[in-house]
Parts: sequence; C-alpha cells; structure tokens
Amino acid sequence: MGFTTLQLANLSVCIFNSQVTAFGPRFPSNLTPTGNVVPSRLQTSKVSTAIKLTEENEPLDPSPSGKTKQQSAQLPFFLTQPLTQVVSDIDDTLKSSGGVTIAGVSLGGIDVQYARGDFYPGVFQFMFELSLYPVLVNQRYYEEYLFERGLDADVEGAAESPLVPPKVAVLTARAEEFKAALEIKEESKLAQAFRKTGESSKVYPTKGWGVGPVLYGSVSEWIIQYKKGLRKFNNFERLLEQDPTGQIMQYVYVGDTGELDQEAGETMLREYPEVVQAVFLHVVSSDQPSSFSPSGLPIPSPKLINGRPLVFFRTYVGAAAKATQLGLMEGDGLMRVVDEAEKALLARGVPKTSDKWIDLERDVEEAYKTLGMVLS
Repeated sequence: MGFTTLQLANLSVCIFNSQVTAFGPRFPSNLTPTGNVVPSRLQTSKVSTAIKLTEENEPLDPSPSGKTKQQSAQLPFFLTQPLTQVVSDIDDTLKSSGGVTIAGVSLGGIDVQYARGDFYPGVFQFMFELSLYPVLVNQRYYEEYLFERGLDADVEGAAESPLVPPKVAVLTARAEEFKAALEIKEESKLAQAFRKTGESSKVYPTKGWGVGPVLYGSVSEWIIQYKKGLRKFNNFERLLEQDPTGQIMQYVYVGDTGELDQEAGETMLREYPEVVQAVFLHVVSSDQPSSFSPSGLPIPSPKLINGRPLVFFRTYVGAAAKATQLGLMEGDGLMRVVDEAEKALLARGVPKTSDKWIDLERDVEEAYKTLGMVLS
C-alpha cells in the first residue's frame, strides 16, 4: 500500500486536538536564515484563519456578564511559526548497522563503532527536542498574547495548548518488498524507544510522539546502490503532500554519511529550502576506531546550500549543539540530550577509555561552550 496523502484540513487532526486554530502573521515560510527569499515550489494558497482575533487597538468592551468580549469569546490557540517534523533514516542514523554485508552488499550501512542494532546515545532525545522546540515557542507566544491583553491562560475562553510534537517520519532504504520482515511495528524496540522518550519528558510529557509515516525503498536500490539517494528524495516529496502550503510544517532531515543520505539531503535543500530547515548527517566509517588519530574521526565542515545549513556530526550531543547554535533547539533541550547520551553509555557499562566516550566528551565540551554563548 502506498503512502496516503493527507489533506491540509486533516493534517490538523494529527497535530492538534479538536480546538480551532488560527495562524499568526509573523513567520514568512520562504525566508532563509541568510535573509534571502527563495522561490517556492510548493502551493502558494493561503490558509485562512478560523477566527478573527481582536486587534490590539480594539477596546475591551464589557459584556453583560462583566467579562470583556475577549474573555467571553473563545480565544483559539494559533501558530506563530510552523512546527518541525524530523525526517530520519534508520540504519547508521537511529541504530548501528554494524557494517554487516552479504555478498559485498551492505545490510543497511557501514558503521562498525557500535554493534549491530545498538541505538546511538541521545538520538531519541535529540529528535524529541527538535520536534518540541516550536511547540514551546508557539505556546509561550500565545501566553504572551494573553498577557499583553490583561488575560492569562486560566481565564474562561482561553484555549489550552492543543499542540503535540509531530511524529518522526522515516525515510529508509529498506526494501518495501521485504516489509513483512523489516516493517517497523508498534511493539518494536525502535517504536517503543521513541514513545518512551515522549512519555517520560519532564518538560512536555506526551503519548502522541513517536514513529510516524514510514516510506520504504525497494530491492532495486539494494542492488543498484546509487539509486538510494534519489529514492529517499522522491519519498520526501511524497511526505510534503501532507502540507502543500508549507505553512503548518517544516522539516529537519537526519541521515548519515554511509548510504547516499547526503545526496538526498542536499537535493532537499536545493529544491525545498522554504520548508527544509536543516540537514544533519551522522559521520560513520567502515574503519575501526582504533585506526583513527587521537582526535577521532575527522568531521567535515558544515556548509550552506540555498541558504540552509548542512551539518555533519559524530555524536548526537554534537548534533544538538549545532542545532542550538542554529536556533532549532533551546539550551535546556541541549542539556537534556547531553544527560541522556551520558546515561546511555553508563547503562551499557562502556569503559571511560572507549572511543565512544572520547567522541562524546569532545562534543559535551562543545555543548557547554554553546550553552555559554546562548546564555551570554
């Protein structure tokens, strides 16, 4: 069965509760971080607000009940900026492939630093924080909107935040023909790890976050490797059909350097810079870590494509530091990723002399420097 296109009207059911939503005017969806306006390939139709909010200069006339018009009418929760959906690869991005091959064909990737099937420390927290940040920003702006009008979130008519961090979409090279064996099921360790991260959040606990749509590859890409990047990009274009306007959802793609994810990510940035906020690529290698220099595996420098960043990282703490620098995550979120990554290695009993700790501690140092810049 193919991916079902979600109409814009139905998308809100997946993201919001049943409350009415309206859109604020502050966020130009085609403005890049460099300030350049890029032409959009998406539909340009506008989303109408469901209710006209009271203008700032409109007097607050008392109603017969003694409440102002604003208090008497339902004040809808509205978006001031789009939400972020993380789009992720699986092998060597969420978990290690172990570098296993059959007849010279890799079974998902090349990474040999972690054992096959091991989840990368901090990966789920990193993706949750990316998904959560715009939710918190929208919620804080709504509370500010009420405060400026002498109201607060507890008054009658003020809507509770109906936002749920968008579920992670998965683009994988795994063959759809083998879906019966490779399908990501609700009871899988991967799906459970995603759900647990959302449910156990101390800041914004939710049962609504986890694995969302999964778009597969085919057997042909396993055999003809160079097709993998194009297939992932084509699947990403199918994902964009859920919000043709680009006004509700924007995207961050997370992949790795082992299976043409860079080709897919760069194409996303070239073709859809108005909705793709950034691409993060996990740097992996088929060489044993013992062969690296004392400073570890070299990490390529970040670069801009169409005004959007493409970032390389070794650990998810490093990725979170870069995301914070780019304004895609808050400082508290960065430290939650640090905490989860460190706890993961400790729980596995990884020796402090391991290359895994060396990589992580290097990026933890960058995280603290980043936090210092954010707080200064």
